[in-house]
Amino acid sequence: MSWRAAWSIARRDLSARFRGLRLLLVCLFLGTMALTAIGSLTAAIERELSTRGGELLGGDVQLSVWQRGLNEAERRALANNGTISEGVRLQAMARVGETAVPIELKAVDAAYPMYGALILKDGRSVGSPDPGTAWLSQDAADRLGVAPGARIAIGTGALTVGGIIASEPDRLGEGFQLGPTVIVDARMPESAGLLAPGSMYRTKVRLKLATGQTPENVAQAFLRQFPTAGFEARTRDEASPGADRFVQRMGDFLTLVGLAALVIAGIGIGGGGPSYLDARRSSIATLKILGATSADIARIYALEIAAAAAVGSLAGLVAGIAVTPLIATALDGLLPVAGGIVLAPAAIALALAYALLVSLVFAAPPLLRARRFPAMALMRAQVSPLARDRLAWAVVALGLGTIAAIALLTAKDVMLTGGFLAGAAAAFAVLALAGWLLQRAARALPRPRSPVARAALANLHRPGSATGTLVTALGFGLAAFVLLAAVQTAIGGTIARRVPARAPDYFVLDVPKDRAAEFRGLVAKAHPAAETRLVPMLRGSVIAFGPEGRMTRTADLKDIPEGGWALRGERGLTYLDDPPEGNTLTAGRWWPADTTAAEVSVDEDFAKAVGLNLGDRITFGVLGVETTATVTSLRRIDWQTMGFNFVFVLSPPVLANAPHNLSATVDLPSGSPTGPLLRALVTAFPSSSVIEVGGVLRQARTLLDQVGLATLAAAGVTVLAGLAVLLGAIAAVRNQRAYDTVMLRVLGASRGQVLALLVAEYAMLAGVLALVALALGGGAARLVIVRLFEFDWLPDWGTVAATLGGGVLVVLLFSLLASLPLLREKPARALRSL
Repeated sequence: MSWRAAWSIARRDLSARFRGLRLLLVCLFLGTMALTAIGSLTAAIERELSTRGGELLGGDVQLSVWQRGLNEAERRALANNGTISEGVRLQAMARVGETAVPIELKAVDAAYPMYGALILKDGRSVGSPDPGTAWLSQDAADRLGVAPGARIAIGTGALTVGGIIASEPDRLGEGFQLGPTVIVDARMPESAGLLAPGSMYRTKVRLKLATGQTPENVAQAFLRQFPTAGFEARTRDEASPGADRFVQRMGDFLTLVGLAALVIAGIGIGGGGPSYLDARRSSIATLKILGATSADIARIYALEIAAAAAVGSLAGLVAGIAVTPLIATALDGLLPVAGGIVLAPAAIALALAYALLVSLVFAAPPLLRARRFPAMALMRAQVSPLARDRLAWAVVALGLGTIAAIALLTAKDVMLTGGFLAGAAAAFAVLALAGWLLQRAARALPRPRSPVARAALANLHRPGSATGTLVTALGFGLAAFVLLAAVQTAIGGTIARRVPARAPDYFVLDVPKDRAAEFRGLVAKAHPAAETRLVPMLRGSVIAFGPEGRMTRTADLKDIPEGGWALRGERGLTYLDDPPEGNTLTAGRWWPADTTAAEVSVDEDFAKAVGLNLGDRITFGVLGVETTATVTSLRRIDWQTMGFNFVFVLSPPVLANAPHNLSATVDLPSGSPTGPLLRALVTAFPSSSVIEVGGVLRQARTLLDQVGLATLAAAGVTVLAGLAVLLGAIAAVRNQRAYDTVMLRVLGASRGQVLALLVAEYAMLAGVLALVALALGGGAARLVIVRLFEFDWLPDWGTVAATLGGGVLVVLLFSLLASLPLLREKPARALRSL
């Protein structure tokens, strides 16, 4: 039979509404839509990051250093490679009358912007503002209640609002900030008294390279020339490391969600395919009697399933492409992604390949079994099931291997994707083992006295039972419920732990150390019961660490060890006479108050991550000067406190003589008004920055809530696929159930007894599988939370258990609804069809 003739028969047999193949359509639609949307969005963001890297960073190379500007040698070294733009970034306070707002002060020179355009609301394309003028972000203008032409004060300087920023080309590259942006002339911070020795500011120098130079080579050459100067370098290829990491992490997570949806869809296809063919077994037998060969049978029904798979996959592709602009709109301002329809051919081809391979893998076994058996065997398949086909298993193995190979070859994190694939295989193995053990246990248990319970138990292990199929489908479906609940509650637990409800009311930066007593007095006068803590604050980087004589230079590390985040760039440093509040000494000893030695106390988790021990040495770079201290104690830090927590605390002789200011926390009595103290602090200390912690906490909670919402929406695809599979698994055994129901009715069972038997069987299955699903879903959720998001594993097991219980009830409800039509089966008609 030719392919054209086979298609003619298949087309007549294939209902326009795809009756019998709707489960396949739904499963493939969900999985393909998820993978298409995820791949298209990720590709669009990565394309923006790569093509607009210079604009997002503000140059081809950026060098930054804390608490100082460039010296002439450093400036000449950069200028030899192209055009430079130099400026500073710092926290400051903007004031209008009695209104004071913390801002991110961005001082730029005449060369800014070197890429892109700074656009104001009135349509002007501008650069650095004139002296005495400032460009304000819309948020800054709203908080201050000002418009163009108004006067504001920053530090000891007065400025005129020259315009409101509509588009800031390097906004994403600037990273997280604690206040809205105000752009001023490069000379303004110093003239306003904001750059006194010890002030917490950061110098940023952008470099626009001459033709033919490579950003990475120029940056590395500069760092080699000035290895101890404390510079951090970024290139246009990593314009926004935070965005890159976010895209990679969320891309990995969402890809795993799509793959999980397709795996669950495959289970549905595996159940729906046999069900579809089983309903047509008489037609297959008739075709064989009329002379159709096994190849003809396979060709006809392969075309039918392929047509359904193509429709489901293409519909998923269209839906995935259509939903991508909606997601891009939601991410506008957070990540660089162009609006409108996004077409990513590679992502679309990958999603389609996955969908068709999954269809092939899970539809092949019933097709190949049906083609091998004679007509009489097909006629008797209801009471004498067809045996397994070795060729079918070979096709399945080949298809699964191809899917795994594609997933690994296209993965950004091969270890993560490999772990997921191994986990999925392990989950199948666990569920298969659970099905086998369940059948063995049902066979070994004593027979209950109740006839309904006895029949339900027998259904789990009798020949031809659907226990294996139901265990796999129900296990993955219930695991999807556990995954969703565990991920959501773990994110909620992270919010509760990392973003405490109680924290200091203010952080104050750059308090002059010779005015500490004045600062305490001002706070005490406004609120006598307030708690004030002042600590020295400097910035420094770890240049080298390890045993004396065998120290490891940070610059020589190929990769930063996991947990060794304090080795990246410059970190906050302090010196104290006593252990910090909320810290517990876990090893070593604290230095005496009159020490003259260079000692350092280190966070125990950091020490463990990088292999530091008591007696080892750490060399810090502070303001371009190297200083080395001996590790004499390890501390356990309570990071839940929103106070000052330092990975490194040094003895006073190490840092006391370096230029620095103090930072402070102010904790007011509960219910105290914050406005009067804020105005008093800003007036008395104009060069200091006062940060209200409440706004920062709200920002952090909002950010984590957004992550949770995105996770909920993504994992919801998996849950929908799981629900579809639950329905499909119940529908897939409908013919078998119809036969069983008829036999029971003929033997005298009432409709109530038949219904009770079916519900009891599903209740036994769901009850046992709930424990398996708890382990599978919980393990997958832990992988997502700990490995991908790097959050704490803090699920609410009560909520997880309640969600799992709800899933079990859903299973019972679906089984009840699916069983009701069976009670209306007419025994005579059903027996004639056997």
